[in-house]
Amino acid sequence: MPVKPAAVLACLLAFTAPATAVEIAPHRAVYKMSLTSVRSSANVADVQGKMLFEWADACDGWTIDQRFQLDFAYAEGDRVAMTTNYVTWEAKDGSAYRFNVRKLVNGQLDEELRGEAEMGAEGGVARYAKPKEAEVRLPAGTMFPTLHTIAMLRHAMAGDKVFGTMVFDGSDEEGLTEINAAVGLGVQGQAPPEGVEPSDLLQGRHWPVRLAFFPPSSTAAAPEYEMSMDLLENGVARSMQIDYGDFTVSAKLEKVERIGKPGC
Repeated sequence: MPVKPAAVLACLLAFTAPATAVEIAPHRAVYKMSLTSVRSSANVADVQGKMLFEWADACDGWTIDQRFQLDFAYAEGDRVAMTTNYVTWEAKDGSAYRFNVRKLVNGQLDEELRGEAEMGAEGGVARYAKPKEAEVRLPAGTMFPTLHTIAMLRHAMAGDKVFGTMVFDGSDEEGLTEINAAVGLGVQGQAPPEGVEPSDLLQGRHWPVRLAFFPPSSTAAAPEYEMSMDLLENGVARSMQIDYGDFTVSAKLEKVERIGKPGC
């Protein structure tokens, strides 16, 4: 899902995900976004909006279509409407990736990114076509977003508590991020989130996961931002919370439905 700790996690950057089987459920989910906390130093007064997340099986790869519509209210009284469309395709073996990102502010195009990337055993490269032609070298072990989520689930199923790796998603002009994950104890079976209709997509084991996002080669003690989620074994997120430091935004699941698999 396209949204950007400590030394004990950093030392685990080079890892091999356990070979535990992961069965991803192609799905479409809608989340309500809202401001949950704000520090006194923050200029943000309120955040409200929606997020649509669609994860589909494309036979030889996975596609993700993620759309944000967020309204920001600031302490001075200003309001800003932000819309982000993030569409990707990723080969199931993690060898290739394509991305297309459009960001609008108050209805006007603010940023557009487009390109592709490839990975091999010794590393890879990402090539941007927009906003300008550029290349980013990807170190060995770099993952694209879907493979990273699958690897995270494998570690959770194997009982691992921490792991980290470099991830390229193309969501900005650098695109490369160090993500360190801390995984809590798994829970088997639980009622659907409040207000959400029961679904087989919400059954099974799930884990609390905390992700910390760092710029590549960062020596900073604190991440740029952090994300917490309640992640099901089929890849569905029951809930999310994004901590930007000065303020925190939650994503509450409102609806989830299965997407049919293609006849490959």
